[in-house]
Amino acid sequence: MDALRTENLTKIFKRFTAVDRLTLSVPAGGIFGLVGPDGAGKTTVMRLLAAVMIPTAGEAWVLGHHSVREAERIKERIGYMSQRFGLYEDLTVIENINFYSDIYGVTAGRRRETVRELLSFSGLEAFQKRRAGDLSGGMKQKLGLACALVHRPALLLLDEPTNGVDPVSRRDFWRILYRLLAEGVTIVVSTAYLDEAERCGRIGLMHKGRLLATGTPADVKRLMKETILEVRATVPRRAAAVLKDAMGSEAVSLFGDKVHVATDVPGKDTEMVAELLRKERIEVGDIRPVEPELEDVFVSVLAKDRENGIHG
Repeated sequence: MDALRTENLTKIFKRFTAVDRLTLSVPAGGIFGLVGPDGAGKTTVMRLLAAVMIPTAGEAWVLGHHSVREAERIKERIGYMSQRFGLYEDLTVIENINFYSDIYGVTAGRRRETVRELLSFSGLEAFQKRRAGDLSGGMKQKLGLACALVHRPALLLLDEPTNGVDPVSRRDFWRILYRLLAEGVTIVVSTAYLDEAERCGRIGLMHKGRLLATGTPADVKRLMKETILEVRATVPRRAAAVLKDAMGSEAVSLFGDKVHVATDVPGKDTEMVAELLRKERIEVGDIRPVEPELEDVFVSVLAKDRENGIHG
């Protein structure tokens, strides 16, 4: 059974198309990642799925309910955490959780057990009486998640939940998501972090409102036909700049202290890369083919999209 399904879902703001004919299905019981840069349309998709926004065209069904005709039924059964989740900063942690319990109509008997579980689950037990405004960014995200879970939703929609959060808090947040997954909650998370996309069971790559590719991270990586050459050089940033000038910016990416070069002719381009860097007196340690990263695939898919003239 699909947790959600869309058919040609479209949202237009005046002359701007935020979501362009999105057709997607997400099976129940996994983590689906909606992946793309800022402006890709991820937030608008989340709002459409959460039934807080009406589409311009197309349709969506969430947990079997139509997003327009049965919007209230959807809101009762999902947990939705927007980028700016509505925490009340003057209220304490426990007061925020109780407030959302009231909104969702959680009964007093069930609330006691649920609140205790959520505090333990999120690591907020020691912070119950702390004002939300005094929490760190990572703790605010955990409190936002706890508030979204008070009514035990079947589907969780998380819009860039770790944006701007430190790496340790991001890791802790994902540990919580995996525990929810083990309890049978379906999770849809949007993110601009490609390393987080690797944590999802299935992903969809979005750009300028369009869905470019879907599948498991391994499936999506197989869409890339070019070979990736990993270049190790003494000055990787300068090496990347030299190679971009010679080979084009879409073929070359900087990955930490390494440079990735996408090529259809790895043997020939290995020699060319070495020669280009030698001419610039950049010492090369190693050039070898490697498995593509999702970032390599995303850059490649965007390049092909532009070649097809879809986005000019």
